[in-house]
Amino acid sequence: MPEPPPPDAAAIAANLVAVRARIAAAARRAGRAPEDVALVAVCKTHPAEAVRHALAADQRRFGENRVQEAAAKFPALRVEYPDLRLHLIGGLQTNKARDAVRIADVIETLDRPRLADAIADAVQREGRMPTLLIEVNTGDEPQKSGVARGEADAFIAACRARFGDSLAGLMCIPPLGADPAPHFAWLAACAARHGLSVLSMGMSADFETAIAHGATHVRVGTAIFGARPQPAR
Repeated sequence: MPEPPPPDAAAIAANLVAVRARIAAAARRAGRAPEDVALVAVCKTHPAEAVRHALAADQRRFGENRVQEAAAKFPALRVEYPDLRLHLIGGLQTNKARDAVRIADVIETLDRPRLADAIADAVQREGRMPTLLIEVNTGDEPQKSGVARGEADAFIAACRARFGDSLAGLMCIPPLGADPAPHFAWLAACAARHGLSVLSMGMSADFETAIAHGATHVRVGTAIFGARPQPAR
């Protein structure tokens, strides 16, 4: 398989301008301030050079799926850009919790008691507390991570008691091909019940709908960095 072309700095910068404009327009349509919606640029599988181009275009929040990939890219980038914020947005194994606590500013995928235990232990060992979001499996899809809808309220309450204000909000990924609006509305209502202010919902295909339902963070990858590079075979 041929090597993928190097990241295009001008294209990434132009894409960021376009996505930010769409976020601002969607926020205004919803009667919200554009600055109340944060853009998390999802750079999973894209090289550090692509992230550096986005940083040069004033993007500071990034999302990674895998702890190992984040650890390979971001420590050096953070030296250059100490104000960057790294979000871990992929399912997290308990044996990776300590690495996640060490490198991430936000862990968006807390979804089960054993992971809560592992994160609490890692926080004690590392002396560092990331912001935490609970991922809810709003479609109750068996193949997906996330706490089930019916278990969400109890799990949120338990984590709030354990982590206090470090538990900031909720995250979801609606089922592929489904209307995302009911899922976003459900998540927003759940967050409101628990007094949580952060809603991470919406991706490249549906972030404007998410903003209409109260998203405070949208996770956009393809619309910024283009199609993800395919692994070599």
